[in-house]
Amino acid sequence: MFKIIKQSNKDQGRLGEITTNHGIFHTPIFMPPGTLASVKAIGPDDLETIGAEIILVNALHLHLRPGEEMIEYLGGIHKFMGFKKPILSDSGGFQAWSLSKKGSKLSKINDDGVEFKSPWDGNIHFITPEKAIEIEHKIGSDIIMTFDECSPDNSDKDYIRQSMLRTHRWAERSLKEHQKLIEQEKNSGKKSPLLFGIIQGGPFLDLRKESVKFISSLSFDGYALGGETIGYNMKKTLEIIEEIKPLIPQDKPLYAMGLGSNPRDVIEVVKRGVDMFDCVNPARIARHGDLYTGKIIISSKGVEIESEEKEGIINISNSRYRKDNKPIDEDCDCYTCKNFSRAYLNHLYLNKEPLYLRLATIHNLRYMLRVINALRENIKNT
Repeated sequence: MFKIIKQSNKDQGRLGEITTNHGIFHTPIFMPPGTLASVKAIGPDDLETIGAEIILVNALHLHLRPGEEMIEYLGGIHKFMGFKKPILSDSGGFQAWSLSKKGSKLSKINDDGVEFKSPWDGNIHFITPEKAIEIEHKIGSDIIMTFDECSPDNSDKDYIRQSMLRTHRWAERSLKEHQKLIEQEKNSGKKSPLLFGIIQGGPFLDLRKESVKFISSLSFDGYALGGETIGYNMKKTLEIIEEIKPLIPQDKPLYAMGLGSNPRDVIEVVKRGVDMFDCVNPARIARHGDLYTGKIIISSKGVEIESEEKEGIINISNSRYRKDNKPIDEDCDCYTCKNFSRAYLNHLYLNKEPLYLRLATIHNLRYMLRVINALRENIKNT
């Protein structure tokens, strides 16, 4: 399932291949999120053009609308959304947690599962680990995630430990249900997905180590780092990865969930041996006018980004781009940069033209994947 092609001689970075029911994708990889079976503002043809090898969807959201039975009836998630390459589905543990934070009464978590009120129609739903796995199998994803409770950073250590232990019990239940469904699918001729287990423990290194030991003792196809800390608090994220990476089986892929807000974050985690990551931020900030720019270079230090702009981002709404005939980034090979100027994008954005959303999203996602390509090239040559 996971084949290591090349290990860097300078750090923990590595090249790999993961084989799924819908083909092979290469690692390290950034996965554009398509929560509701759609990467916002762009289509499958755009994803193909920018070089996206895998995307992810959210099983909890799709359970609410249009429902896993409908997706299964219509031929599965790939046919439903017209994307032929691998798809990973998140079970929705993070979303269930987000409904319960800040005093919200939309969600209640107990040892059996999560009860929540749909934000769309107010109906009450109860999701157990077994139900989450069933939903993901019906959707037809290539990689599915165990049901977990996202660890909030602002909770005390005792609660985060209880949350972690609950995630461990849910991991066992998720795996058992997955194995049961595999046996059923063998008889029907349906191909079964890969299953990744999720490591929790919040910002506490001892809890993270405890979680790694437990989750890696189970027969998952890969492992993921979950929780609010990961990708949100990059200093703590890097510290956690450095501490636990030696404890994770090296023959399995490691996925940092929700990480990739900034291209520089991806560079840092690849150095430390992370294989997969996703984040809504590159596409989200594009839609709000923030576009990545900066020269992506490979030097003796590895992959770096040189930019005159703060954090390598320009805001296209700025009046200084009104007459700027340059592309967003002169080194970028995306459709947007090859055909349109900053001035035109400024015009589209200020006039709320829908075309802006597509062009901006294409650029930011392609920029992220260009960083990935540079990281792969660097590992290949070290």
